[in-house]
Amino acid sequence: MKIFLATDHAGFEHKEILKKYLANAGHEVHDCGADKLVPGDDYVPYIVMATRSVSADPHSKAVIFGGSGQGEAVTANRFPGVRAAVYYGETDNGKTMEIIKLSRQHNDSNVLSIGARFVTHDEMIKAVDVWLNTPFSNDERHVRRIKEIDTLSW
Repeated sequence: MKIFLATDHAGFEHKEILKKYLANAGHEVHDCGADKLVPGDDYVPYIVMATRSVSADPHSKAVIFGGSGQGEAVTANRFPGVRAAVYYGETDNGKTMEIIKLSRQHNDSNVLSIGARFVTHDEMIKAVDVWLNTPFSNDERHVRRIKEIDTLSW
C-alpha cells in the first residue's frame, strides 16, 4: 500500500519510527516532511503535501502527526475525497480501537491524524495496524453518506 507521512516538530520522532515500521512491513512509504526536527515549524505545508497526494490517488492513505492532531485533520479534510480521523491514544474505557475501526468501516477514512503528545510509540503502531487492516464496509448507507459529503458545495 502507498502511504504518505507528514508532521511538524511535534510528531517528528513518531513519524520516523512509523516510517521504518511501515517500510519493513512492505508498504511504499512517502515521507512528505518534515525532513529534520525544527522546533516551532508549521505543519501546514507538510500536511498539504501528504493529503493532496491522497486526494489525487484514492488507493493511497496517509498518516499525519501533530501535537493534538486536530489542526492537521482540519487541514487534511479541506481536500476533496480526503476523510481524516483523529487518534489520541488509549482511553480509560478501552474502546479507542473500536473508534479507529469505525472510522474505516463507516467513513472509509483515508487519513489518520495522530495526536503525538498523547500517544506512545506502541499505541501508534497498534492504532495504525488496526486502521490499515480494517476494510470499508461498503454498506449502502455509508457509501451514500460519503457521496453526499463529496458532493457538498457552498
